[in-house]
Amino acid sequence: MRLRMNDERERRLEALLEASGENTKSKAIDSAAKYYVRMSGGTQAVPTGKMTELMQLAEQQGSVTPAEIADVLDTQELPVTWQSSWSVGD
Repeated sequence: MRLRMNDERERRLEALLEASGENTKSKAIDSAAKYYVRMSGGTQAVPTGKMTELMQLAEQQGSVTPAEIADVLDTQELPVTWQSSWSVGD
């Protein structure tokens, strides 16, 4: 498969390489495609995507905490974690 590249696509692909941490364009595109499929779902391989799962959780509970969001959205392609800290005074 050949991609017709223009300046905008080239910049987007460079940003994808940087964001994904992959060292080749094909690996970066593969990682992004896997992530998109996992998030959106609606395929035979992934019938229910992570976004649907997150919306269903929010609907069932009435609200969702940042930790719960991170738990649902965490994937191999883009690990998601959440931590909290607070302090009073200096």
